[in-house]
Amino acid sequence: MATAGRQQVILDTSVLINFLKIDRVDLLARHPSYEFLATEHVKDEITQHYPQQLARLDTARQNGDVQEIRVTDQNELNAFGQLASTGLGTGECSAIAVAANRNLPVAVDDKVAIKRAQRFHSGIVILNTESLMVSLIHENVLDVPAADAIKDDWEQNHRFRLPFASFANRV
Repeated sequence: MATAGRQQVILDTSVLINFLKIDRVDLLARHPSYEFLATEHVKDEITQHYPQQLARLDTARQNGDVQEIRVTDQNELNAFGQLASTGLGTGECSAIAVAANRNLPVAVDDKVAIKRAQRFHSGIVILNTESLMVSLIHENVLDVPAADAIKDDWEQNHRFRLPFASFANRV
């Protein structure tokens, strides 16, 4: 159940790791419109592939910035199995399965995963790192220069690129 009128959003590893790498999960926690959840499969992917960010994720979970959820509902498990047969990673499968079953937005950056999510559940709402940053600017959590500094950090230090010069072009 969402708290204080905030919409729950299921995070995929791709979006969560962008904020973990720059140690800015606090931005997600401060988002006035969204409350962020991540499945145990997303945590497992971070544990396996991003060990340096695991401590940051654990801190974020302890602080309540990101809530970890388990995939136990039979509909979600069935959907997970269907999605796994399409070649998606476990984090993507679990995030999409939970979002589709609970009718919640999913935050994912991978273009293939987005297409498969839309095919799997035509009404699914897709967010991504860019749209979350733009919404943080609209909600006055960040200003454009701060968002551009984060964008530059991602590009220069973390191999994540957004296809525009400045968030000024997106707000």
